Amino acid sequence: MLYVAQGLPFGFQATALPVWMREHGATLSQISLAGVIALPWMLKPLWAPLVDRWGSRRRWIAACQAALALFAFLGAAVVDAGGLAAVLTLVAVLNLCAATQDIAVDGLAIDLLPPERLGWGNAAQVVGYKVGMLTGGGVLVWLSGDFGWSGTFAAMGALFAAVLLVTSLIPVGRPVTAAAQPEHLADVFQALLRALTVPGAAVTIGLTATYKLGEAAIDAMMKPFLVDAGFQAAQIGLWMGTWGMAASLGGSALGGWLASAHGTGRAVILCAWLRLPALVGEVWLAAVGHPGAHAVIGVTLAEHVGGGALTTAMFAWMMGRVDRRIGASHFTALAAIEVIGKAPAGWLSGPVCEALGYPITFAAGTALSVAFAVAATRWALDVRYSRS
Repeated sequence: MLYVAQGLPFGFQATALPVWMREHGATLSQISLAGVIALPWMLKPLWAPLVDRWGSRRRWIAACQAALALFAFLGAAVVDAGGLAAVLTLVAVLNLCAATQDIAVDGLAIDLLPPERLGWGNAAQVVGYKVGMLTGGGVLVWLSGDFGWSGTFAAMGALFAAVLLVTSLIPVGRPVTAAAQPEHLADVFQALLRALTVPGAAVTIGLTATYKLGEAAIDAMMKPFLVDAGFQAAQIGLWMGTWGMAASLGGSALGGWLASAHGTGRAVILCAWLRLPALVGEVWLAAVGHPGAHAVIGVTLAEHVGGGALTTAMFAWMMGRVDRRIGASHFTALAAIEVIGKAPAGWLSGPVCEALGYPITFAAGTALSVAFAVAATRWALDVRYSRS
């Protein structure tokens, strides 16, 4: 429930906000620049140590949930006035609250989940967040036709309030380890620095930063390729946005099961190789140039299953390698490395594709994914952190 709530603001920003902005006369440049309001998700490692040092996980979560509900209801009061700056500021604050809650919830998961439960815990994380994005960017936008944008914000506020009510009634279990918490904020930063520099940390950082490189390069160009291949926007949206998301949710559940049944390291290895046939299929689609609809649907569903499974397995693997004394800070840092690591592939894929074409670009992305699978097979089982 908490991860669903955290996905609502980002889903709204990614899908609903551009629609609202365009309806209210925003330029295309303004719409593209509005992406900066998602910066809290990238910058959250800067204040993650505060969450580790002060206050309980429950207090942070409750405070963030209450703030999310408050600002969503405030949005319901101002959105119809059409003030661009006010609405953008409110969505930015919602992102800040959700990102801060994410730090606390990840820390809570690390506190409570033993190694054999990390797979299902991270399946809840990935699936919940995606469901939240679908709700904030899909269901609520659809409802806006009947209830208006004010109703959309009010519905978000009601969902946040409901989650706050339910989670406030659920008892929090005891941590699986009795790790001593750092006494001072400086101690948190020092412990985080040590955790990111101990033997094995470079491998963890390297695998975390690169597991999505090839997939990101292909994903960024897949929709333009389908447009150029003659498919309509409605078809692409249905196949990739709806059926693909459903397949991704199934893949996330598969990754969680593999991590729980076989361990996180083995799950990463299995999912890394499982992802490759679909990527090869995307290379084949690009080589064909004008593939049939059934071929596109089959490859798309397979790619979303493989990608969803690997994402969940990787997050469980990352969570199993944090220093539990600073679980929120350490995992948040790794999550930021994951986001930053895959970004360049998406940025560069366009120029590469313009110069070399879709087949070579997709083949290069697949080669990067093969390299990751080989590296994971070599190192994913070997990394161990000292938690002394």
